Parts: sequence; C-alpha cells; structure tokens
Amino acid sequence: MIKSMTAFSEASNTYSTITADVTIRSYNSRYLDIAYFCPESCQVFEDAIKKIIAGILSRGRIEIKLFVRDEVKDPDQFEVDEVKAVSYYHALKKIKEDLNLASSISLSNILSARDVIVPFKKEHDSANLWKAIEPSVKKACAHLDSMRKKEGKNLYSDLTARINYIEENLKLIEKDAAKIPPIYKKRLMERISYLVSDAKDMDMVRISQEAAVLADKSDVSEEIVRLYSHIKQFRDILDSNDSEGRKLNFLIQEFNREFNTIGSKAGNASLSHRVVDLKSELEKIREQVQNIE
Repeated sequence: MIKSMTAFSEASNTYSTITADVTIRSYNSRYLDIAYFCPESCQVFEDAIKKIIAGILSRGRIEIKLFVRDEVKDPDQFEVDEVKAVSYYHALKKIKEDLNLASSISLSNILSARDVIVPFKKEHDSANLWKAIEPSVKKACAHLDSMRKKEGKNLYSDLTARINYIEENLKLIEKDAAKIPPIYKKRLMERISYLVSDAKDMDMVRISQEAAVLADKSDVSEEIVRLYSHIKQFRDILDSNDSEGRKLNFLIQEFNREFNTIGSKAGNASLSHRVVDLKSELEKIREQVQNIE
C-alpha cells in the first residue's frame, strides 16, 4: 500500500492536571528527518518521541510540536524577582537624589520595570509529564499515518490511470514501430537510386545488406518489450504491501531511458508525437511519485 509523505495531524491527552497537545506535519524528503519543537521541560523526551515516530513512519520530513499546560488551581502562579525589584528601586532612588526630585518612589514605578513579576515556573514530575505526552504523540502519529494512507489511495488511483494510458499508447507505438524498417529501406533505395541513376551495375545484394543493417538499427522491439516489463513491475510495486517510493522513482528513470531510445529511432511523425506525449505523461507520474513514502 503506497502512502503519501504530506499530511497533518494533531492530538491531545490529559493525565492528572497536565495536558499535552501535539501537532505533526510531514513533507517530502528522501529520508526520515524529524524536527522536534517543545518547551524546555520536555527536551528530555526527544529521543523517546523520535523513536515512536520512527516506529510508524519510514520516510519524510516530520515536524512535531509539543505544548504542555498544567490545569492545577495554584494561587502562586506568579513570583517576584526580588533582586531585580530591589535593583530597580535603588536605581530610581539614585535618579531621584541626583536630580533632587521631590516625588516619592511608588509601587507602580517599580512594577513598571520589565519582568519584576513573572509567571511561576513550576517543575513538573517527569513521570507524570510522560504519561500525558506519550499517548498524545502515539495518537498523533497514528492519525498522521492514517492520513498518509488515505492520500496514498488517491495517488494510487491517479498513477494507475496514468500507467494504463501509457500502456494503451505503447500498443499503438508497437503497431507504428513495425512500419519503421520498410520506411528506412525505402528512403535508402531512393537515395541510392538518385546517386547512381546513371550507373548500370548496381550491387543489389550489397544494398540489401545495408538496408538490413539500417533496419536493425531502427528496430525498437527490445525497448518495447522492456517497457511492458517496466509497466508490470510498476503495477506490482503499487499493489505491494509496502510503500516503495524509491523503487518507483528509479523505475521512472528506466521508462524515460527507453522512451528516449524509441524517440531517437522514430521513423515517422506519428510515432515521434506519441513518444513526446508519453514522456509528458511520465513527467506527471514522476512528480506524483516524489510524494510517495
């Protein structure tokens, strides 16, 4: 089953008074690349969280953001930075004395200083934190994987339709390709006839040999056989249990190589146009394959 590498998910879990919110975004990447963003108190869980992700996802740029909040009703939610408050008071007092000011220093003057009163940084118990975080991360990863599979089904339908289109047109190319050797032979005979129009002795055996060599060089049957094989392999990969984006990407290169060879041997405009059309379709497939895990 193929899976897309682009998706988004979020999950939340509460343990005791602690709630952990997780958001995950995934993008295209050649490898599994995990970026972890979290509060300072949760940095200790980075390796464990990355291990959970690696157990579910095998490829893609993964950006996971973790937010933690404590719903406990704590009256001491703020604290005073006493050192800063005293220092600020003495600074105001010095200004007052240096400028000989009559006004008094009020509480509002001290509170106007930045970060004199700050939120209380409560230390959370690591065990309780992890009990809130772990289920949230697992749920978010599972949902992300589900979304990647869902998008993978859309990719499967699109790629199946495109590979069917290529196969149908390859059959027409195969039919046109059968006309190439006679065309080359006819052209060769016309040119020879023109060049030796006054000659009486023409070695028809030699001419036939040259025509046979030229016809062999213009034969694209081997390329067509390989393309049919690539089509079968492409479908097998799409229907396999694993998501094999790398294999499909490599196979696209093989498709392109065969089409280039057929295009270089094309003996008529109709065949050339079909090859150009299929190479355009192949490029669309390549763009879609880049998004498969």
